[in-house]
Amino acid sequence: MSEAVNYFDEVREVVLEMGGQDITLCKQCGLCSGSCPWGRMEKESPFSIRQMIYMGRLGLDGYESDDILFACTTCGQCVVRCPRGVNIINVVRAMRSVLCETGGIPKNLKAVLGSINSNSNPWSQDSEKRTSWTQGLDIPTFNGEQEYLLFVCCTSAFDGRSQKIARAIATTLQKAGVSFGIIGNEEKCCGEAVRKIGAEEEFTNLAEANIELFNGKGVKKIITTSPHCYWTFKNEYPEFGGEFEVIHYTELYAQLLKDGKIKPAKGLDKKVIYHEPCYLGRHSKVFEAPREIITSIPDVQFMEFDKIKDDSMCCSGGGARIWMETEAGMRFSDVKAQEAMDKEADYLVTACPYCIVMLEDSLKNIDKDEKMAVKDLSELIADSME
Repeated sequence: MSEAVNYFDEVREVVLEMGGQDITLCKQCGLCSGSCPWGRMEKESPFSIRQMIYMGRLGLDGYESDDILFACTTCGQCVVRCPRGVNIINVVRAMRSVLCETGGIPKNLKAVLGSINSNSNPWSQDSEKRTSWTQGLDIPTFNGEQEYLLFVCCTSAFDGRSQKIARAIATTLQKAGVSFGIIGNEEKCCGEAVRKIGAEEEFTNLAEANIELFNGKGVKKIITTSPHCYWTFKNEYPEFGGEFEVIHYTELYAQLLKDGKIKPAKGLDKKVIYHEPCYLGRHSKVFEAPREIITSIPDVQFMEFDKIKDDSMCCSGGGARIWMETEAGMRFSDVKAQEAMDKEADYLVTACPYCIVMLEDSLKNIDKDEKMAVKDLSELIADSME
């Protein structure tokens, strides 16, 4: 018995050391679980963030299933409502790190880490094809003379559907006269999802390699296509010495609109509803820029979900969940897609490649993919400028 107690005590200390210090602040009030989107699903979920924190305080005593620990999407809804200010996401990451060190993570995520180690991206794609999205475009290589590095996330670099987002952003920036370039195949994954898996060593390797690369190229400012890259470069790279001015493309678009450098001209007589990406909205508080961009398009009919901004529901792709299987009736994106259909939207619009993947899959799951289209904001602007 004493050996078991010692083991759990040691695990608890490791959780604290890896960034879960806030676990000691939790008073088990249960507001986190009451806020969690898992409670809105059709079926009862075994996941309970309150239970997970309690297990962490006991050194993972009682841990039995990945459904408990790796179900968290790190959406942050619990964080903004916690009366004690507990950084629950750091607690989740720290607990996952303990399991990651012993190989105790879901097999799908092991495959992701294997791809990171061999290809520097999570999609099992050849790193030499990272710039395949630029085919047919004249995208300059960053040489230190341009104002911005355009960092295209792994999803938009390798996924055929998402490559359209990268192309739309790059061509719009060119039309607006923005000085930018790309580095290309030397880049590695930003590591956001890798860290959320709990793979601290892999994340550190990615961060240090990218920082060395960016500094060596003279990068000062970075435009990101993904809110996940945006969050990571801005909030996590500085602890490794990566001090860059980071902007999500929607923030830059909003400024370019005000400066008259982006001028949407072609009207869009469609009902458009905006899905808030967690890492752009709730995490980074970029709420107004995307809405300003949508409403700048002539004739657009802008709509909102019932719950928006800090109260918006996650697509369920964050926290590395995009690579995990989720049964029908348990997908947050299904709920969002159905609500958009109920409001009779023509376009379900977002500004995150993960959200695009999840929402398009959900429309197919509910057999509505021919009734409504999922679009990235950048695609609407690119079409309007044409």
